[in-house]
Parts: sequence; C-alpha cells; structure tokens
Amino acid sequence: MEKLKRPVYVKPGADDFFKKMRLEVNETVLKNSSLYVLNVVKSLGLLAVFFLFYACILIFGNQTPLLFLFYILSGITMIVLFINAFHDAAHGALFKKPKHNEWFLYVLELFGSNHWLWMRRHISLHHAYPNVPDWDIDIKQSDIIRIFPNSPLFNYHKYQHIYMWFIYPLYSLNWLYIRDFKDFFGTKDNYVKRVVDKIPRQEVYRLFAAKIINLIYLLFIPMMLLSQPWYMVLFAWLSMHLCGSAIGVVALVSTHVDEDAHFPHTDEDGNLSDTWVMHQMIVTKDFSTESKLANFLYGGFTHHVAHHLFPAVGHTYYPYITPIIRRYAEEYNLPYTSYPFYHAVRSHFRMLRDKGVKENILITGEI
Repeated sequence: MEKLKRPVYVKPGADDFFKKMRLEVNETVLKNSSLYVLNVVKSLGLLAVFFLFYACILIFGNQTPLLFLFYILSGITMIVLFINAFHDAAHGALFKKPKHNEWFLYVLELFGSNHWLWMRRHISLHHAYPNVPDWDIDIKQSDIIRIFPNSPLFNYHKYQHIYMWFIYPLYSLNWLYIRDFKDFFGTKDNYVKRVVDKIPRQEVYRLFAAKIINLIYLLFIPMMLLSQPWYMVLFAWLSMHLCGSAIGVVALVSTHVDEDAHFPHTDEDGNLSDTWVMHQMIVTKDFSTESKLANFLYGGFTHHVAHHLFPAVGHTYYPYITPIIRRYAEEYNLPYTSYPFYHAVRSHFRMLRDKGVKENILITGEI
C-alpha cells in the first residue's frame, strides 16, 4: 500500500477566533459540574437498561411478540449506548479520570466490538481528518457506496440512492462481523494501517473473544434456554441489529455527507487549505439541535460542530456550547449549518444520487 503524507492544516493566526471561543466555553459552560453528573448517570443508566432488556428476553422470550419486542429494544439501547456513552468514553469525555474511561470502554467488547480499533478509526482518522479523501475511514468504508469524489465509479452506483435504504440497516452487522476483520487483516485500502505500524497481538485475541462472547450471550444462550425454534431467535436477533442500525444511521448520514458536503483534498505535499478549526466547521453539520428527544438519542451528533471543536467534552455540555458557536459564526462570518434530521437524511440521499453518476465538469470545475 502506498505511503501517503499525513494531511497538514494551516497554522492559525494571532487573531484566531477559536482561542476566544475556547476561553469563553471554559469559563462558562464547563464549570457546570451538574452536566458531568448527568452524563455519567445517563450512561450507566443506559447500560443497566440494556441488560434489563436482555434479562427480559430470557424471562419473557417464550412469547414470540415479547421475544421480538425485547430484542428490538435491546438493539435500540445498544446503538444509543454506542452513540452516547461509549462515544464519550472513547474521547476521554465520560469520566474525569482517563483510567475510568478506559475501563468503561472494555464493556464495549461485550457488544462485539474492539475499542482499540474503534479509537484508531474514529479519533486518529475521522476526527483528525474529517471528509479528507484517503483518510476519513468513517466515510470511505466500501465500494458498495460512493461518497468521495475520487472514489471509483461503478455502474451500480447510479442506484445507490435506492439500494442504500436497504443496506444501511445492516450497519451494525457489517461493523461487527465484516469491517472489524477487514481493518485488522485487510491489505486493500486499509486506512487503519496508515496510522498504526503494527496491530498489537492482544488486540487480535480480544477481537475474536469479543465476537464469540457477544454471540454466546445474545444469540446462543437464548436459543438454548427458550422453547422457541432456533430460527425464531435468530430472526429476533437480526431484528435487533436492523432496528438499532436504522436508528443509528440517522446520526451517521446527517453530520458530514449531505448534498452540500465538502471533501477537501491535500496538495502533493499533504497540505490542506484551512486551519484545523475552520476545516471542522466547513465539513461538519448540526441537526435537530432543539429537539430534546434527538439530543437524548444522538448525544454529540445533534450538536456535531460542538463535538468536533470540543471532542474531549461530554455531550451533555453541547446544547450550551452550540449557541456560543453560532454567535461566533455570525460575528466572524464562519460556516455553520444546522437543519432538521429529515432534511439531513433527504439531503444525504440526494448526494448519493449525484455521486452515483459521472460529475459534470461544468459544475465541478474540475478537468
């Protein structure tokens, strides 16, 4: 695999607005310790609710409607846990002590994932270089979908705005049972290996152990303990992933990849054209920031600009940081976008439609 130069941002000037913004956030919002407590209580509460629903699968699962109900509720809770609690812990933003965040992330292994790998993907690649072709792994995942302008265009991409409605609900299954293995062992377009020289052997062991443990308690134990046919439990387990992914994918498509998305390229020396802060604001969008339900479900994704500018801050602080960002955006004429989730989802699929056909050079200006 070719050796790429890591992207380099423009250095901020002496009048950098972000210094003032960060100081204001630190002196006002971050002094509210009750928001820290709220985040911890919410995260631990979600974890308890997940295992409560799992217990209900074992207790009430002999009734088919309840079997599917509690599997689906488990799937939704699982995704909300990922988006809120585990996401914050990965950024060191859930607990005050780093070791407590690390301990909490080991719980992620019970859900079949590998937190070491996820942190490399999400923090070292996506957060470091959002929307940058050849670096943002959260956008470039498979040739099934074409988002980056420099990705190869295949004939079937003209239908991606249609078939992705059916593929997105498979997101968690793909993550746990395909993508993790590709990132550990794959050689083609392996973005992780651009930031990691060698994958620790113990992480390989943890990878397989997490998958096995997850399948044992979520699938095989219910199969053995319940009087349901094995295929009925399997279908309920699949419904858990399908429904959970359908909820989670709203966050994935609403924050970086709409029809007005920017995908900044580096020059031949790896240089980007903006500062780190300006880049984050250009490529990141908010959605449904005023919705209490959306904020509860999606945590740092509804206030995603705040999350990218202050990734080490818990998501419960973001509703109070976003008004500050909006004020600075208006004062300094900075890019800032926020829209309802339905507009964000609709715009994403319009983008898929546009990226599924050959770009018009009269529109893109590229030859």
